Amino acid sequence: MKISKTLIRSRRRLFAAAAFSAAIAAAVLVKPSIEEASAVGRVIGETGLAKVYFRSVKVDGVKIAYREAGDPNRPTVLLLHGFPTSSQQYRNLIPIIGKKFHVLAPDYPGYGASEMPARDAFKYSFSNFTTMIEKFLKKKGVERYALYVMDYGAPVGFRLFARAPERVSAFVIQNGNAYEEGLKKFWDPIKAYWADPENAKKRDALRQFLTIGATKWQYTHGVANVERISPDNWHTDQYLLDRPGNKDIQLDMFLSYGTNVVEYPKWQALFRKHQPPALLVWGKNDPIFPEAGAHPYKRDLKDLEFHILDTGHFALEEYGDFIGARMLDFLERKVTEN
Repeated sequence: MKISKTLIRSRRRLFAAAAFSAAIAAAVLVKPSIEEASAVGRVIGETGLAKVYFRSVKVDGVKIAYREAGDPNRPTVLLLHGFPTSSQQYRNLIPIIGKKFHVLAPDYPGYGASEMPARDAFKYSFSNFTTMIEKFLKKKGVERYALYVMDYGAPVGFRLFARAPERVSAFVIQNGNAYEEGLKKFWDPIKAYWADPENAKKRDALRQFLTIGATKWQYTHGVANVERISPDNWHTDQYLLDRPGNKDIQLDMFLSYGTNVVEYPKWQALFRKHQPPALLVWGKNDPIFPEAGAHPYKRDLKDLEFHILDTGHFALEEYGDFIGARMLDFLERKVTEN
């Protein structure tokens, strides 16, 4: 279906505020109005939603589950999920983006519907996850892609970028860290584990982050209206966390996160060198990846569109339509031109 000129003009007006110039001086705290939300809904209604397919492929003998939508002949957008969830965090975004782009959202080994190999048979680390995603993309025949990175998806995505910067057409960054300014008090017990990884007490102290209370807290802390957040989120994630052996996998990943911090200067240098276009949408009430971790991106990325949202860690739960609409506008301007 062709989009009318009137709708195009309407969309341009709607997204005018998102078309920031090269250097951005200050944060924008976003609270969409009812009128704006309705306009976003009209845009999505006109374009329709893409069908989503639930597929899997073997990578080094491990079944990697993934969600896919859109025409594979169009530019690819790779969605990388966070902890403790899976590609299900993108369940509402994929049908929006898939109408105009080819979308892939894989589950890491041990997460979602992917296989969970034993710890003595598979190295659970951010480096190995990056390798698995590289091989997944090769299996799918994808050479170039835009990246949505969030939480754990940020170090996986930035490691992909470091290995082959020319393959990344753009970034969408949502509560995902690349600067030490973003590692605040929440990380103190995890840093203690990094400093003394053989200490069983310090490892076991992190099990508090793997309970149903902690999982629910990640979804509900800092949101405007808890009644808008589906409890399916934390019940689904906790069911998978409670599988025998999975909590020790998560503790291994907590330890591996420390290997990302030493890579931060390298990633920052690559941002400065390659200047990928970026859209940043960040929940400001997130104590895990607080707003302090968002602003340093402005130092290194010149083509940056910057939005601070009045929500928590999983910003898509409250701002899915807002983020989806801005992603479509951003990707259409930045990725299809490349």
